[in-house]
Amino acid sequence: MLAGKSSINGGKMEISSNTNRCASQLTAVVTSFNQGEMIQEALKSLLNQTILPDKIIIVDDGSTDEKSLDIIRGLESMVNQVPIMVHRQKNSGVSAARNTGIQLANTTFALVLDGDDKLEPSFVEQALPHIKKSSEIVAVSSWMKTFGVLQSIVCPSGGDIRKFLSHNCCPATHIMRCEAWRKCGGYDETMRTGFEDWDYFLRLLETSPKARIAIVEEALIDYRTVPASSNVRSMDKRLELMKYLMEKHSNAYAKHMVDVMLDLEAISISRLYAWESEMKKQILNSNLSDASKKFMKSPSYGDGGMAAAVRIAARI
Repeated sequence: MLAGKSSINGGKMEISSNTNRCASQLTAVVTSFNQGEMIQEALKSLLNQTILPDKIIIVDDGSTDEKSLDIIRGLESMVNQVPIMVHRQKNSGVSAARNTGIQLANTTFALVLDGDDKLEPSFVEQALPHIKKSSEIVAVSSWMKTFGVLQSIVCPSGGDIRKFLSHNCCPATHIMRCEAWRKCGGYDETMRTGFEDWDYFLRLLETSPKARIAIVEEALIDYRTVPASSNVRSMDKRLELMKYLMEKHSNAYAKHMVDVMLDLEAISISRLYAWESEMKKQILNSNLSDASKKFMKSPSYGDGGMAAAVRIAARI
């Protein structure tokens, strides 16, 4: 059974004395690189699940920070209902760390969790039944509650490959079917600047014509937001990364080109109308930015820009 409180370097990581059952054939894989006490929070959220994983594997991806290394050593010595294994490797990126952990898990299902994020207690209980009830479900995740610099609820939709071609529709934290992971070849370990999750989900969905990714419509993932995160930095290379994805998955993009273009246009229109609304408010307050003034003097053509400028000028 759980030992209750565990002391690490003089600090206490509070874990409820959980006697809940473990989910057979579900191993949690937690990746970590210089994440200090955040890895304790991630682990605590796993050990406080209403249905526990049957094993937890922490893959330390070459941490160099001494505090992080001390914490990892402390986690290794904890006594719990759920066995905890620590695997250390040279820094190779999150894709390689996840592949290593899933390979070591050797199980039917794997729960992937980044070491700086957390789960709500019912994540496993609510998500696991979705992937168990149909072989067509290759992965399952949930909506996200962000914390840190941004407090919000993010609602990815999941779906089949057509949905994922225009934009990523699943959080990095999810439960996967390991058979599909093996079939698609796992994460692309050459992708170290972002979008590795999006690419992986496309690969999973290419394993079967009926493959789908399910989403629990409740915020069960606590996602940490910081300006320097890889997710934010990857936007600087978005066009380059999208070109890579389109070339890599060219058959899927060619087959579903109409769906992709319509989805992208729908996203563009939605953002355009939101931007118009803000522009009208700023005009009323005589507070337009230089970029907005430049747009109104010379609106873009052929992409809805001129129509937007007309509506803004007419205040309609």
